Parts: sequence; structure tokens; C-alpha cells
Amino acid sequence: MNRAVIQTPKAPAAIGTYSQAVKVGNTIYLSGQIGLDPESMQLVDGIEAQIIRVFDNLQAVCEAAGATLNDIAKLNIFLTDLGHFALVNEIMARYFQQPYPARAAIGVAALPRGALVEMDGIVVVAG
Repeated sequence: MNRAVIQTPKAPAAIGTYSQAVKVGNTIYLSGQIGLDPESMQLVDGIEAQIIRVFDNLQAVCEAAGATLNDIAKLNIFLTDLGHFALVNEIMARYFQQPYPARAAIGVAALPRGALVEMDGIVVVAG
């Protein structure tokens, strides 16, 4: 199996036993990103800033893997308050073009470091 670990300083360093992403063949598995600033490793304040930071972090990892956000085939969104889902949609429209990825939105009780949102995804690139 052809497996490569993807890592970039433009996204937060892994804070556990995982990689930012792993590429297997033409598929890239993005680890969950929360709204951590990659330089300070501190959580940004507020839901809007966290959503933007999460998309910026995912974009940085995609770019390090030779992909873009528009190559994401499946995006998973985890929110501690599903009332923020409309804001996620609004901000997501700034980052993605149609056709949009398949997506799930899941309400959760808590996220690492007290984050309000986390996202992960699966990217497929030309082989």
C-alpha cells in the first residue's frame, strides 16, 4: 500500500497520536480540525472565527497534499450547537464551489479543547 503522511506548518500541529492527513493512493484522509491558530496553537474566539479557522486549516492541509477544498468528496461537520449550522453554510459558500461535497452535520456534546466546531473529510485527487 502506497501511504504518505501529509504535514504542514500552515495548519495546527497534531496534538495527539494522529497525522494532519494520510494519503493512500489518490485518496487523502483529513484528520479533524478545530479552530486552532497554527502559530499560537490557541483556539480562536467565537463560533464564526472558529468556522473560518477550521476551513483555513483544512485548506492548508489540502494544499500540502496537492489538492484543494473543492477536491473534498465527503465533509463531516461536528457542532456543539446545531443552531450554528446556517452560519457554517454561509461561510462554507465562501470556500467551496459547486458541485459541493457530500456532507454530514452532527451535533455533539463536546469537542477537544472546548472547540465549538470540528471538521474532517475525505479528498479524492486524480491518480
